[in-house]
Amino acid sequence: MDSLITAAARALATGDALGALNRVALREDPPALALRGIAMAQLGDLPRARQLLRRAAQGFGPKEAVSRARCVVAEAEIALAVRDLTWPTKALESAQLALGAQGDRFNAAHAQFVMLRRLLLLGRLPEAERILMTVDANTLPPSLRAVHGLIESGIAMRRLQSSAARIALANAAQAAAQARIGALMTEIAAAARLLDAPAARLITQGQSQTLRLDEIETLQKTPVLIVDACRNTVRDATHAISLATRPILFVLMRTLGEAWPADAARDELIARAFRIRHPDDTHRARLRVEMGRLRKLLHPAADIQATRRGFVLVPRYTQEVAVLAPIVEDANAAVLALLADGESWSSSALALALGTSQRTVQRALDTLNETGKVQYFGQGRARRWLNPPMPGFATTLLLPAPFADG
Repeated sequence: MDSLITAAARALATGDALGALNRVALREDPPALALRGIAMAQLGDLPRARQLLRRAAQGFGPKEAVSRARCVVAEAEIALAVRDLTWPTKALESAQLALGAQGDRFNAAHAQFVMLRRLLLLGRLPEAERILMTVDANTLPPSLRAVHGLIESGIAMRRLQSSAARIALANAAQAAAQARIGALMTEIAAAARLLDAPAARLITQGQSQTLRLDEIETLQKTPVLIVDACRNTVRDATHAISLATRPILFVLMRTLGEAWPADAARDELIARAFRIRHPDDTHRARLRVEMGRLRKLLHPAADIQATRRGFVLVPRYTQEVAVLAPIVEDANAAVLALLADGESWSSSALALALGTSQRTVQRALDTLNETGKVQYFGQGRARRWLNPPMPGFATTLLLPAPFADG
């Protein structure tokens, strides 16, 4: 490797993209193309960066498997940045194995972290945790230790473990300062701000207040029956009942929770759960059936009793009921939460992250676009959707997470 390539690589390692380009901008050999691609990615020209990296990978010969694998990892990182979650992960896994087999363990770890961040976006927390536990952060260089801390904090935030998230971010900030990479420092600072931002609303006896993540963590340790409208679960100190796949039952449960300690009127329950303004006897009969199903599911933690006016929620092991609701109440809140990271997303990537059909996501995006909440650029398959990050509150509770596991 010649001196210019070495100098450009060192410049990129410290985040000096312009310094790297000054050395290799006019060269067309594969190593120079790869470095130019990484430099363009750092400068934000991601489409050009992907083209350069693909040209570099194609230019490396069969005896340059490590260099080709590094190009694959760099392209995967760009795919993650542009939220191309359909990018072939098998190529990344093969590149990671190739790098590890050749003794390039730092780049192999970097490939692993790209995979972990993808899993985090998809809400696959148990899988991400299992992989992260196999990584010894103490053996990594500062830049990778910072990324390790970011991933660790992201998992902790989604688990509502604010103390663990703060510790991980503090370690990440210290490592990023040692690495002297400005982009990492900025990302860590943005993640730290989320911990101090309102994350949800607490509704108790008709009163509403905002809570931070650490306050939500504390709430979960108190003897309160929580109706969690962020994750569609009902939980107390010992039970967690998921209603994520039973939307009608959860609407009934939330209505009961908001009315507690009073009862909820039958007509109100029907209007909110069935969206019917003028109910008749058939709707009241359906309500009794749904209440029977809800009562059976809630049996470990609570009971539902009929009253003259409607139904009332009766906790079994606590004296308090609280409803935890999103800051933003919108039918398409999950889509807005993903777009709030400021990145541009394709509809296919949103569908993959939310675990729903692409057509459903497209309808949601069209609705949000009509009201000016999102915007797009590009046409056809190249269309990307985005909106500026909504200032002042965290979106962690709206991001994808496994309901039964979380």
